[in-house]
Amino acid sequence: MPAKAALFAALAAFALWFAAVFVTALRRSRAENGVSPAPSFAALATGFVTNFFDTLGIGSFAPTTAVFKFRHMVPDRLIPGTLNAGHTLPVIFQAFIYIAAIQMDVITLLLMIASAATGGWIGAGLVAKLSRRTVQFCMGGTLLIAATALLMRQFDLFPVGGDSLSLTGWRLAVGLLGNFLFAAVSTLGIGFYAPCMTLVSLLGMNPIAAFPIMMGSGAFLMPLASIRFIWSRAYFAPVAAGLAAGGLLGVPLAAFVVKSLDLRQLRWLVIAVVLCAAVLMLRSAFASKEERAAAPPSWERQSPG
Repeated sequence: MPAKAALFAALAAFALWFAAVFVTALRRSRAENGVSPAPSFAALATGFVTNFFDTLGIGSFAPTTAVFKFRHMVPDRLIPGTLNAGHTLPVIFQAFIYIAAIQMDVITLLLMIASAATGGWIGAGLVAKLSRRTVQFCMGGTLLIAATALLMRQFDLFPVGGDSLSLTGWRLAVGLLGNFLFAAVSTLGIGFYAPCMTLVSLLGMNPIAAFPIMMGSGAFLMPLASIRFIWSRAYFAPVAAGLAAGGLLGVPLAAFVVKSLDLRQLRWLVIAVVLCAAVLMLRSAFASKEERAAAPPSWERQSPG
């Protein structure tokens, strides 16, 4: 079997595996809570819009986090897991599209995907155990990083890159290490596209190679990361379901109908929204810290006798 055909087969297997785990978890949530985890219109719309623009290259994690924060849709501690679980199936759909459309060295692609999947699995296991305040600090910081990356794109500050569509030798080693680290950090909610684009450009690759590498990496790392969040119950089921359903409608519209837009003005709006969300997230984190400091010691809170 040719390497690319094997990659598509593995991608399909991961999609089916994750879908089975996700649907089972949604049914379990309904059984345990006595309430159907049917997604709201807001969750569906958020998934549709963010994955529509993710397909066109803006990214989905930072805008989705901003919506969560402004609309109070998801408890802060559950945001990383909800992001990963909700966006997994749309990202797998994007991976099929970009891997088929953009020709690059398959061995480089497979190795970059494998390193990202490993980093995502490790990162999700750590993030799922974080406290609410730690998640708030981390999410606030990642939103600031995302806004900075968007600003760099606005002012064309990313490395120009070269013409290569493969990596060998020390460049391949650096690429694998970078993809591993970016994937581990991405489970917190920081976008994978901007650091991946920067990495492949610095290594002399054509920036267009970032699309199959980023989407392919996400398509394998996100199911692994999401399943760890689901097993730890560190996600919000109704909203994750809405992101997935809406996203699966937004991706084909962007890829096959719209295909391209002038996104420069839209990015300014996204930057403003993401910065506001970062401030709100960090303010919540500091407020939690102050409340904890002001709380009486545990022995004072205990009832007498």
